[in-house]
Amino acid sequence: MWPRAVFEQTDVSGAKSKKMLSEEIDFLSKPGVYVLYKDDRPYYIGQATRLRDRLWNWAKEPRSRYYHFWNFFSVFVVENKELRGELEGILIACMPTANGAMPKLKREPMPKKVRKLLKEIYREKR
Repeated sequence: MWPRAVFEQTDVSGAKSKKMLSEEIDFLSKPGVYVLYKDDRPYYIGQATRLRDRLWNWAKEPRSRYYHFWNFFSVFVVENKELRGELEGILIACMPTANGAMPKLKREPMPKKVRKLLKEIYREKR
């Protein structure tokens, strides 16, 4: 996880540049999927064609929807748009977040033998 502060601080190494730390992270210029966290809990999952621009908006615009609700982030660089959508859907499906979107993942029906096994397991627990 990366701290949100990279969008709020300039290089502190003594260099004369006033670049934000986020501008020096090269992979943020690429497309991908991101996860916003409140401390160590996932809060929101999204995708962007330029990760830096999207995260900058969430970090620096007080009127943005998630501005007040995150302090760390993770990113996954994914160039392929279809794969980006799949990864976003998988992450949304497996992490409890504030996302309102339902992932567009094909549901596989559970085979009859597995359903029968589940019923047996539940009966044994009673």
